[in-house]
Amino acid sequence: MLQIGGYLDLSRRDFLNGVSLFCAASTFGKGQSRHLPELRFPSGPRQRLAVTSWPFRAYIDSGQNRYRDVKLPGWDIRAFPGMIAEKFNVHNINPLGDHFSSVDAGYLDDFRKAVDAAKSHVVDLGIGGQSVYSRDASQRKEAVEYGRKWIDVAVAIGSPSIRQHIKGIRDVTPDVSLASGTLAEIAQYGSRRNVIVNLENDNAIAEDPFFIVAVIQKVNNPYLRALPDMGNSLGAHDAEFNAKAVKAMFEHAYGMAHVKDSVQCGTGTCAVDLKRMFAIAKASSYRGYFSMEFDTKGGKDPFEGTRHLIEETLEYLS
Repeated sequence: MLQIGGYLDLSRRDFLNGVSLFCAASTFGKGQSRHLPELRFPSGPRQRLAVTSWPFRAYIDSGQNRYRDVKLPGWDIRAFPGMIAEKFNVHNINPLGDHFSSVDAGYLDDFRKAVDAAKSHVVDLGIGGQSVYSRDASQRKEAVEYGRKWIDVAVAIGSPSIRQHIKGIRDVTPDVSLASGTLAEIAQYGSRRNVIVNLENDNAIAEDPFFIVAVIQKVNNPYLRALPDMGNSLGAHDAEFNAKAVKAMFEHAYGMAHVKDSVQCGTGTCAVDLKRMFAIAKASSYRGYFSMEFDTKGGKDPFEGTRHLIEETLEYLS
């Protein structure tokens, strides 16, 4: 048996058939010969669910995790796969790089064993922000090196993709040309290692959804994709902008989307129209995973919130 994309065990015959399809669809862009990502996604509603470690950041012991709340019981990220499987009956996870205490080979191997023991799969790895459109070439070079490092970590833990944040720069307008040059290098390395690079609509300026789409279109590499977050664009805009943003992102998405049913906006909370968001995802023929990223701002309980978000998502996927 062979494992493809960190998810599905396939027979040798299925694998060879997949290779044939993969080779037949290897042309991308104008005269460019690039292999395409060929993940096989599950079709069952619960099997398409994942949970990110972000809502549980207050509990996670890691020197890189500045959101740890020492008043709460703590645990290592290696406990995360088993906890999610036990409490939520969800067997796909997307941890954050800052939640790892180490990226040494032994630690990453222990994490992967914990994933296997939980009969789970890593479906995305979230990493920090980098100055991909900095006017300083040395900073853009550092961003490329950072992306390559975490692509290697993704390979080590069996993740088919990383989520690369884009770091905002004070008094610098996001630049499509500079950003696409940096991200093209990261995506090219991802294609060599069979790891997709996802960009999320998070920061309202540096990660504006339409800026992200423009960068993806300019790079024109199947290993650079959008990661639609169903609620993030509500933080600075209205519901109609959010719907247009999510639609634009899903048109360039492949394997990962984040689900929220509310976000902090202004001094209050804005509800996400999940029925509309899932209709957009369906209309775009999106086949990938939906990762629960409950908004815990304001002291909300991540366990109860995630459980409710799973119930809502299953209703719309059924």
